[in-house]
Amino acid sequence: MSAVEVEVVEPDRPGVLAPQRLRTLQNVGMLCGLTAGAWLGAAEAPTKLVTLGLSPVVISLMMVIGVFLARWTLPALIQGTSYIVADLRQAPHLIVWAILAGCLWAVANTLTVFAVRDVGLSIAFPLWNSNSLLGILWGIVFFKELRGADWRRWLGVLGGAVLMFVGATALAIASASQVPAKDAARGIVAALSAGVMWGTMYIPYRKAYLTGMSPLSFVTFFTVGELGMMTVLALTYSGGAGALWTQISGARHILFWLLAGGFIWVIGDLFQQYAVKYAGITRGIPLSNTNQLWGLLWGILVFGELHAASGSLLAQVVGGSLVMAIGAGVIALSSVSRSEHVSWQEAAEREGARYGVRSDYTQARIAGEGGAIGATRRRSGLDWAVVGVATAIIVGFALVARPPQISIHVGWSMALIVATVAMLVAAGSALWRATRFN
Repeated sequence: MSAVEVEVVEPDRPGVLAPQRLRTLQNVGMLCGLTAGAWLGAAEAPTKLVTLGLSPVVISLMMVIGVFLARWTLPALIQGTSYIVADLRQAPHLIVWAILAGCLWAVANTLTVFAVRDVGLSIAFPLWNSNSLLGILWGIVFFKELRGADWRRWLGVLGGAVLMFVGATALAIASASQVPAKDAARGIVAALSAGVMWGTMYIPYRKAYLTGMSPLSFVTFFTVGELGMMTVLALTYSGGAGALWTQISGARHILFWLLAGGFIWVIGDLFQQYAVKYAGITRGIPLSNTNQLWGLLWGILVFGELHAASGSLLAQVVGGSLVMAIGAGVIALSSVSRSEHVSWQEAAEREGARYGVRSDYTQARIAGEGGAIGATRRRSGLDWAVVGVATAIIVGFALVARPPQISIHVGWSMALIVATVAMLVAAGSALWRATRFN
């Protein structure tokens, strides 16, 4: 059903969606969350290169460069830079929030590489996905999510959060029995700290999308914070520009895979941001955190993690991940009621009034419409130049790339790739039909 075929707002209260339109946007948001989980899980596979002796900050820096290229290329292709510029003119204050969110992401991403090094991908993944718990708290406290919801929805969200905490605890205990005590503790702290960073990062996300900004516009400045912060971290940790360049040059044959990981991550992150926009933090983030299951699949099936583990330990790891996934599912299925959506609208009106954003712009964007910015989606010469430069950089790294010397199961990797692409097609088409990527 297209956006123009549905009565979007009720005449008695501007900005409150009609029930059918609200259900459509929620369903799209949940589908985007599931798709985000698949792509975010796949994007973490290149972090296994840390086992080859590469510095975690080099891995994170190259992934962030891939992220930077993708965050400018995809918006230029889908919406065009003129659309993005017009969008930012409506809410210029969000540029600062986007850069701040990017800085938080860069620190969190670096911590995840340390966590993978110390406790492995299949265990680290669920630990940093504790960001759901913090995201739920911020959604309730700052953005009136769950306000007006009945007791069943409160029970679903909070009960799901408890299940996720129990699953994460089981995985932390499992990790301590598999690696030296010092490494286990360091890896657990790194993974949980990444969760705190990412959980806090959702505050700028939600501010942007309640105000009305398109995710494709928000991420273009988000990546400025990412790249700037990651460059500072890499220079500091490596001991200066010369030492960093030596490490990058020595790893030039595998840098393409890290760039590709960053590009894949951006696709997942875009769907995650649409999930936050249309399903809220309390639903969208837990649903996208099904990436823990995809990370478990990549870690065990493709990279052979836990292949020598005992049956009881394997059951503990798989069981903990499944409990966390069930918790996320319970949260996601606690749909937004009409009265709760009224509270969302009040939060949006508050944000708009605080920063002087036009109300027609905010209302149209909450409804998933283009509205109120006066820009077309035509591609300019600048758009094609951005795409051309990014493509040339990626092709250049691909020409000198060599397959990393890591043992993988090709059959399982192909199966996971096919499933991931299928979810992209399904979610992308649904998002286009419902919102035109607004």
